[in-house]
Parts: sequence; structure tokens; C-alpha cells
Amino acid sequence: MPHGPRRDPSKEQFWRDALARWRDSGLTIRDYCRQHRLSEASFYAWRRELTQRRSSHSAADAPAVTFVPLTVRPEPVAADATVEVVLANGRRLRLPVGVATSVVRELLGVLEETPCSA
Repeated sequence: MPHGPRRDPSKEQFWRDALARWRDSGLTIRDYCRQHRLSEASFYAWRRELTQRRSSHSAADAPAVTFVPLTVRPEPVAADATVEVVLANGRRLRLPVGVATSVVRELLGVLEETPCSA
């Protein structure tokens, strides 16, 4: 047995249309309601109600999530593989894959530092 008051489909459609027209209008809610002689309180209440209905329907209609087992196997890296970093000044820095981040950070600090003026 349903709970709560019965829904009036024509009233719900009226407010769906009103909300869509408001979004397209570029007006504030206050101005839109004033121009169309709508109650701001009703506008906000219907906007909240229709948002809740949409989110409860979309959650109920969503397919069940299924997880599958996955095994990640690293691909072997060639011994001479490199990573290229393009610096802000256009220079390129080529480093071997697997180089320590502390080394990269130190190199970038030296290469990108602003020279001192004499």
C-alpha cells in the first residue's frame, strides 16, 4: 500500500516544465517567480522534491556493480628505456626509467633556477 499523499502527475509536469524554463531563462529564481506569478517557496520545494525523486530513481535503476578478479603483471622495461622531461625554457632532460625522484627534483632545481644578477 503506498504511503503519503497521491502524486498529481499534471502538477509534477507543470513544475518540471517551470524548472526547465527557469534554467533556460538566465533569470534568478526570484525574478523568474515574480514574472510568472509563482510562489518562491513552492518553486524551491518542487526543485528539491524533483531532485530527490530523480536521484532515488537513478540509484534504483542502476545495474548492480560486479567486481571481477584482476591480476596486474608489470611489463618488462628495456634496459635503455628513458623518460624525457621538457623544461620551461625548451631544453629537454632525458633520464633512465626508474631514476629516483630525489635525483630528478635536484636536477630540475639546478636547471630551472633563475641565474643571479651581478
